[in-house]
Order: sequence, then structure tokens, then C-alpha cells
Amino acid sequence: MATIEIVKRAATRPTWAEVSLQNLRHNFSVVQRHVGPQNTICAVVKADGYGHGATGCARALEEEGARWLGVTSLDEAIPLRDADIQARILLMTGFWRGEEDEIVRLGLTPTIWDAGQVEQLEKAAARLGLRHAVHLKIDTGMGRLGVDAEDLPQVCAALKDSPHLIVEGLSTHLASSEILDAPSVADQLKRFEDVRRELRNQGIEPPLVHVSNTGAVISRPEALYTMVRPGIALYGYFLPFERAGREVSGSKLKLPIKPVLTWKTRILSLRDMRANQPLGYGGTYLTKAPARIAVLPVGYADGLNRALASRGRVIVREYYAPIVGRISMDLTLVDVTGLPGVSVGDEVILLGKTDGLSVDAQEHAELANTVVYEILCGISKRVPRRYN
Repeated sequence: MATIEIVKRAATRPTWAEVSLQNLRHNFSVVQRHVGPQNTICAVVKADGYGHGATGCARALEEEGARWLGVTSLDEAIPLRDADIQARILLMTGFWRGEEDEIVRLGLTPTIWDAGQVEQLEKAAARLGLRHAVHLKIDTGMGRLGVDAEDLPQVCAALKDSPHLIVEGLSTHLASSEILDAPSVADQLKRFEDVRRELRNQGIEPPLVHVSNTGAVISRPEALYTMVRPGIALYGYFLPFERAGREVSGSKLKLPIKPVLTWKTRILSLRDMRANQPLGYGGTYLTKAPARIAVLPVGYADGLNRALASRGRVIVREYYAPIVGRISMDLTLVDVTGLPGVSVGDEVILLGKTDGLSVDAQEHAELANTVVYEILCGISKRVPRRYN
């Protein structure tokens, strides 16, 4: 029988993302100083570390002092344990029936919100002869996950009947932490405090109480409690704060964080075009005069948002160059007319900064009418991450 030889080759397609673990560590330290040493940080590395690579980021965060990491589910936690990450791992959206034995075996901490979850975990912990920690989530108004106040007695009863489970944490999630005058925040915190009192009356008083995402970490000191769950801030961004529908800026609403990811490519081809030349699919862009067009080996399959077509810009040789025409699956066109010395193979910055010029994920998000999270998480797996 013929054998198939698998040859491993280095990635040669010149589109990549550079992830600064130094900046990631810096951002973690900034957040820790902001919340104080008494507050535990659960560093969120879900969605593959917001597109930065969960394992590499988790290892750097653990080395910097993170004792907790937040992921979405079991399938995001397993690679971290396989990589010998020892930090506590919070499963922020609970678990599916049938995952409970693996969760207990790997020492993962699930978020729970109903009696059925309690019963499944109790049986798994009993089978394995272990006591296992859980975090109880309360729905205070987000309307997604969490126990409602009227169902709380049933969940408490199930917990009391579960000698192998320890209620270590209590949490909720704020729907509008970036809207400074949103009355819903105060309403949610009041509901949360009401539940805390009820649990205290039931003899349940978890040491880890957490409400705050990045927005609340920065803007809501009353919501810090004993643990916080920063995500996007660790990667160098936060959503703009608003009051009465208007964006608010100010030094008190900023932390000295740094973007962690720089996205680069190289010029694949240079084309000299005549005036009135249609470019790209549909010919939606016409050159106004003779133009020099650079072809970049990056497209929407890599995560470059199509909404940036004829709106976004890149950095070439310390100059801005506009994206022209529609962004296609694998290729993007930029106008480099008049830029000195531009050559095939030149490095192009899609996200990042150099010599006073900057194109960041917030700029992409505003042009694409979306949020920073989607821009970063949208950088696809075929873009290799290089850690430095």
C-alpha cells in the first residue's frame, strides 16, 4: 500500500498578525492597579482570546499573575488545560448535559442557574469523589442567562441537597455599563443586592462576587465587588462611553492600555491604471486620474470587513493609502499613487501604528458600523498569529 508523506511547510502567504504579549501583560497590570490588589481579576480569553489566540494569551496572563481565566464553554477550556494552564477557569455560559464529568475531572468552574444543572454536577462530583466549586448567575435584567428571582428558592434547595458542590461565586451581567446615565444599571445592582440578601438568609454567601465587564471596571466603582471580568481592555480597547446618547470622553474614563494586536500584509502586485478605470467586483470604484494600485493578499476570508471597501485605509511606507473598490475574498486594492518608493513586497499595516500614523480596530468598527469585538474576533484562523 502506498504511503502518504505529510510535509510540514512554513506559512508563506504574507498576511499575519503580531500579538504583543508585553502589551497584554501591561494591560493586565493596569487593570489590576485600577481595581486594587484586593480584587481578583478573571481575565477573559473566550473567543480564542478575542481573536488574539487563547492559549498564548492565557499563558502570558497566568505568568503575569492571573489566577482566573474566563471562557465561554468546555470546548474553549480543554485546549488551555492541554497546554498545562493551571489557573482557575470559569465557564461563563454554563455547560451541556453530558459534560459534567469532564468539567469536574479538569477542575473547571461552571456558571449555573437552574436546579437541573446542580443535580447533574452533584452526581458527577459524587461519582468522582470530589467537592466541586460552582458560580451562581442571577438574571437581573439582561434577559439572557441566570436564575430569575422567582426560581431562586428551587435552586437554593437543590444546592443545599448537594454536599459535593461549593457555591464559590455569585455573578450577574450589566446590560448598559458603557451608558453612564442608564437607569438600568442602578436597577440591576439593586436586584443583585436583593438576591445577595436572600442568599445570605439561606446561608449562602460566596466569597467571589462579580458583576463588572470592562465598561463597568472603568466607570462603575460601586460594581467592583470582589472579582471583575475584564475582556476587551486586556487587548487594548474599550467601547466609547455615552451619556444621553452622546459620546463622553475624559481622563477618568480611560486606562493607559495598549492595543495588543498588529495586523500586517505585503504588496503582492502593483498596477498602473488609466483614468476612469473600474476596479474590483462590480466596478464600483472608478479612478479619477491615472493611478498606481497595490494589490494586497488579504480579503474578507481573512476577516477584513467588506464595509471598509472604498472607506478604510492602510499604512504603506509611513503614509496612509485608501482602500479602493470592493474587498474580495482573498484580495484588496489600495491606491498608492504618489507614494515614494513603493515596491512589491513592501509591508502594509492593516491594524496598528507606526511613526505617528495609526489605524486601529475602533476605526474599522466605526466604518463598518459594528463594535471592536467583532473586528478582532473576525480575524480568521488562516491569519497566523506571531507572538512577541
